[in-house]
Amino acid sequence: MEEAAGRNQHHHQQQRHFWGDDPADEEEYYASQGIRGTSSSFASPGGLSLFARSWLPSSSPPRALVCMIHGYGNDISWTFQATPIFLASHGFACCAIDLPGHGRSPGLRAFLPDLSAVADDCLAYFDSVRRSPELRGLPCFLYGESMGGALCLLIHLRDRRPEAVWRGAVLVAPMCKISDSIRPRWPIPQVLTFVARLAPTLPIVPTADLVDKSVRVEAKRKVAASNPLRYRGKPRLGTVVELLRATDDLGSRLSEVTLPFLVLHGSADVVTDPAVSRALYDAARSEDKTIRIYEGMMHSLLFGETDENVALVRNDILAWLNERCGGARR
Repeated sequence: MEEAAGRNQHHHQQQRHFWGDDPADEEEYYASQGIRGTSSSFASPGGLSLFARSWLPSSSPPRALVCMIHGYGNDISWTFQATPIFLASHGFACCAIDLPGHGRSPGLRAFLPDLSAVADDCLAYFDSVRRSPELRGLPCFLYGESMGGALCLLIHLRDRRPEAVWRGAVLVAPMCKISDSIRPRWPIPQVLTFVARLAPTLPIVPTADLVDKSVRVEAKRKVAASNPLRYRGKPRLGTVVELLRATDDLGSRLSEVTLPFLVLHGSADVVTDPAVSRALYDAARSEDKTIRIYEGMMHSLLFGETDENVALVRNDILAWLNERCGGARR
């Protein structure tokens, strides 16, 4: 049995795609999960052709649309897919793009000098999906993991349309403010900002590998690390400075949040601070807000934990969505 497990782990490390070795297996894999999957490109307002995916239930019309944003260094074609596949199998249409410089989208790897522009790219893509005949008129939700959670809040704060456009947001370990306990001390932010003006693309900011700090289960850590599209370099100066700026701005505007939301965080998360999720929950003016802090869980709530823990988080998300869409699908 141990030998078989070892072969299985080795296979995960070598496979070229989330679903296996052969690109032709993608459609078969989706069918086995009871969903339809598509891939396409989206011409962003910034002039980039961004890689996009959608996941839809195959046996019935979708009940709602979940517009999803991945985190820093990640992409939508590997472990991130597990969540939209799960949601699509329960009746929810899902869509997402690889952010600029991530996954199959063009751009310097993991270089994000302007998160507001990225939020505008995401919103333009989501609007294009919402207009498709199959999905027009459905309730719409935002969903973001880590940095994607920050982008969801940026979209909410930047979108001037009526709030009825978005029924709510699911924020998984959101990077919506840099906690004072882990924020670089003066004068480091000032030094980084100065140097970034001269060489914003330099990948020199020291940090531990995020997979090691995010994923609890060792076998799953190997799967996550084997993602051929994952960014493995050091964070670039311009990206770090922009994350500090954007999260400072978000942190000062938490009381402006009025969107219904579910925020989920692991108490043992050292990548983003669960105390910041509590601060968001306390400060937001949303009438409909829910927080879940999972004791002992780390940053990768929806892949890196034990299967039992992942199922717990998934089912909390599903129950929250179901309650805002008229109950579970029968």
